[in-house]
Parts: sequence; C-alpha cells; structure tokens
Amino acid sequence: MARIEFQQLAHAYGPNPATLDDYALQPMSMVWEDGGAYALLGPSGCGKSTLLNIVSGLVTPSEGRVLFDGRDITGLSPRERNIAQVFQFPVIYDTMSVFDNLAFPLRNRKVPAREVKQRVHEVAEILDMTRELPRKASNLSADAKQKISLGRGLVRKDVAAILFDEPLTVIDPHMKWILRRQLKKIHQQLKLTLIYVTHDQVEALTFADEVVVMTNGRVVQKGGPDALFLRPDHAFVGYFIGSPGMNLCPVELNGHGVKIGTQQMQVDPRTLETLRHASGALKLGIRPEFVSVASGEQAGAVQAGAVQTGAVQARVLRVQQLGNYQLVTAQCDGHVFRAKVEPHQRIDANDATVWLKLVTPQTVFFSNDERIA
Repeated sequence: MARIEFQQLAHAYGPNPATLDDYALQPMSMVWEDGGAYALLGPSGCGKSTLLNIVSGLVTPSEGRVLFDGRDITGLSPRERNIAQVFQFPVIYDTMSVFDNLAFPLRNRKVPAREVKQRVHEVAEILDMTRELPRKASNLSADAKQKISLGRGLVRKDVAAILFDEPLTVIDPHMKWILRRQLKKIHQQLKLTLIYVTHDQVEALTFADEVVVMTNGRVVQKGGPDALFLRPDHAFVGYFIGSPGMNLCPVELNGHGVKIGTQQMQVDPRTLETLRHASGALKLGIRPEFVSVASGEQAGAVQAGAVQTGAVQARVLRVQQLGNYQLVTAQCDGHVFRAKVEPHQRIDANDATVWLKLVTPQTVFFSNDERIA
C-alpha cells in the first residue's frame, strides 16, 4: 500500500489553459494516507474520473506531481505504479473458471502455485464465492462477474492502491448494498488503500473514511460524512449531500440579523459580525432535518417572537407522508424550503400559513458559495 500525495496537480485536455474553466481538473494539493478508504464524489463531468486516471497512469497531468510514499511517479506507466483498477463494467475472461480469473494476476507475476491457491481461496471466501470457483465465468450473473472483477483487484497483496471506477453501476440495488458491506469489511480486514469513484452519495458515505466532493473540475471539500452533512464548506456540498439537499436561500444583512425578502430574522452577534465582513453575496443554508414547522395553534406563539427566534412565515405547497417522517414543502417570498418533521405532527393543508424556524445552531452561511459561518 502507499501514501498518495498530489502536489499542485491540474489537468487540461486542451493546450495552453488560460482560465480555470479550461481545466478538467483545477489545481489542487491533497494527501491520501496509506491504508485509507477514499471516495471521489460528484456529478458526471466533474473531474473525478480524470483524477482517478491520473493516479492510475492512464492520464499524464498537465501540471503538478503525483507521489507514492514520497516517490515521484508522475511519468511512470500504469504497470510501473503497481496499482489495481476495477472498472464500471466487468473485465473478466469468460472462458476461464472463476478460480483461474482470480488467479490470473498472480500467475502473471510468477507467484508460486501454493500461494496462488491460498490467496484465491482467501479472497473468494471474503466475496462469498468459494462455491463458484470451479464454474465458468460465462455462466454467472452480472453481479457475480463484477465480484470477480473486485476479487482480481483484491487478490494481490503488493499493490500500492486499488482504484474502483463506479464498480456497482450495473448491479441491482440489493446486491449493491451487500457488496458495499463486503468492501467495507475487506478494507477493515486487509487495510488496503482504496479509492472509489461514484456519483452516488450513499455509496460514497457508506464506503469511505473520507469523501472528496468535486464539481466543475474542482475539489470543494474533503471530509467524513458528519462534516459534509453538518458543516459543508461549499454551497454545492450542501446541495449535493442529503436527500433532499440543504435549503439554500439568498439573504441580506439588516440591523441585528438577516432578511429573506421582507421578513427579518435575528442571528447571534458573533455570526452577525462575520457576515458584515463578507465581501460577496450571502446565502443561508439549513438542512430539512433541522427546520422546525409551526402551524395552527403553535403558529401564534411563534409569530409573537418570530424575529428573535429566527422564524419566517411561509405558505405550504405540499405535505408528503414518507413513513418515518413528513416532507413539508413551503414557499417564503418566492423561495422554496423543505422540512422533515415527525410523522404524527399535524400540518395544515396546502396553501395554509406556517412558520419555519430557519436560524438554529445547525444553520450555516455562505459568501460567494463558500462557508463563512
């Protein structure tokens, strides 16, 4: 395994990039520690596959360096980097047995037969494929074939890192859940350096110790699930993480707080001072999980101290019963907010007036989409 370091790394597919928009991967520096599990998360075209291909050696970066354990490997071929890569679609030999498919990377490196047998059986047991070892790969289902691809990446003990490029895309949802658990178990058992590319936040957050969130070729945050959910560094992270994502709304400074449209909300003095020193457009961000909704008799009590309690008046657009919670969608001065509330809380019908508490300890503020408070 290896400690992977990026030093001022960037890549542009065209010559002479003049602006940041010309880069498929904008300049960045970052470290992935030896034995860690990392996920590259973002929408299609955000640069995550470009970064993965730079690590593997399939793409040579326009700028910067890649180091494995302090050694500059930027110009080395994939073979010289000693990495394993698992692709989106299964890459296996249909005419071979499952055993021979798993053994192929080891036999290709002249590993002794006894060690090959031992290692193949260890990996097959981890993947719950021991019974399939004698079978021809051509007779297996798509998810079983992808398990073979995973196994071929895992069978070598000497790799610097194992790279997964959206490996569960072709797998059905239930099998995805099983394979994610198996990958997590494999990482805990073998302490391999694993890098996983996905656009699925559930895959990323359940697999990785740290998630690297990317958009428009830029790394906007690296952190664990709690940090990404509770303290997003960028408005995109707030929007992209969560289901539904964070409520984001432009606000203006006004007296002792902020206002949405014509409605005012008070914020604590320390936050207010930070907002006053901001140089760009301000946005309020709050997760639907932390928005309180008051309607009916509750509304009267909230209305009396709305400014002080950080609440605004809104009109209910719809209420959806989703089992363990209700999803309330409401509109305030042209801005739509979503709130997750208890399943038994009584919410007035559509077009009713409710009060939404938007300033809480979990509320964050952004300036030019960067978190400042």
